[in-house]
Amino acid sequence: MTEAAGGNPQLSGLAGSGPTTQSPPAASPNDQGSFSPWGGFSRRSPLAALILQRLALSVALLFAVSLMIFGGVEALPGDFATTYLGQSATPQAVENIRKDLGLDQPATTRYFQWLGGALQGDFGTSWASRNSVSEQIGKRLGNSLFLAFFAALISIPLAIGLGMLAVQFRDRLADKVINVFSLAAISLPEFFVGYLLILFFAVQMGIATFPATVYDGMGFTQRLSAIALPTATLVLVVLAHMMRMTRAAILNVMSSAYVETAELKGLSGLRIIARHAAPNAVAPVINVIALNLAYLVVGVVVVEVVFVYPGMGQYMVDAVTVRDMPVVQACGLIFAAFYIFLNMTADILAIIANPRLRHPR
Repeated sequence: MTEAAGGNPQLSGLAGSGPTTQSPPAASPNDQGSFSPWGGFSRRSPLAALILQRLALSVALLFAVSLMIFGGVEALPGDFATTYLGQSATPQAVENIRKDLGLDQPATTRYFQWLGGALQGDFGTSWASRNSVSEQIGKRLGNSLFLAFFAALISIPLAIGLGMLAVQFRDRLADKVINVFSLAAISLPEFFVGYLLILFFAVQMGIATFPATVYDGMGFTQRLSAIALPTATLVLVVLAHMMRMTRAAILNVMSSAYVETAELKGLSGLRIIARHAAPNAVAPVINVIALNLAYLVVGVVVVEVVFVYPGMGQYMVDAVTVRDMPVVQACGLIFAAFYIFLNMTADILAIIANPRLRHPR
């Protein structure tokens, strides 16, 4: 009997062997995590917690990218001192140049010096021109942003409008024409589009400016005329992607119950799309717009080279040609910062626009 009673604690307690003391259940790892300060904050302010996570991830990603940029430049074959002085340079002259540029220091020391200066807005001195990299980038970055701004100003409203128009006339002639145009635009590389525009509008018709040269003191209308062809190239490149994504996102929402209710009320198609479908399809559209905005700043290198436009892309290509590594590193880091910032902004706007992300269960 003792073994039987001892073998089953429940039977032992029922048999009157005295009150039993039950130990509290062990806390699961999830329960322990919920008592952490971050767990409490994320429950109280889920939206703020998600935004802070995106910010922290973006900072960490930018730091990792800076390490990759510096390491990639270090791994490049060749030496600036030898390239700068020529093959007939003496070893002593090469060593003096390397010492003057700080290339004789360990790579770790040079990386943290470069990163510390970059955080303060100081990217060092150009090896080739001996000018401040930050000052040169300030001028070139302004030109690139000027070009990207007008390309975005034209392409974003046009893409959203064409996407809504394609949904309104889906599977009809207008929708098919827009789809064929977008597929053709996506299939053609930007340098080919740029050369076609130069051939027709600058060479044969003579109504456009080439090369797209801008300079200090140039009038606003003159600048607009100079960037007409590169802006048109960028618009054609990014328009199709944004338009197709807008069309797909709105079509995905059109099968919802509230859209069917609006149709039963007798509302017109364009009004349903503009007031009911499009606002609820904004999250994926924001993401694709942010990606294309990043391309307008980061991927503009080829377009600037084709049109000889004095922007960041042309500056970076010229620096690569003469192995001016401080300029290459600075341009790469700025391009990466723009890309990460725009993607982070898209994530945050998508969180704010999506109720399911604002109030996760």
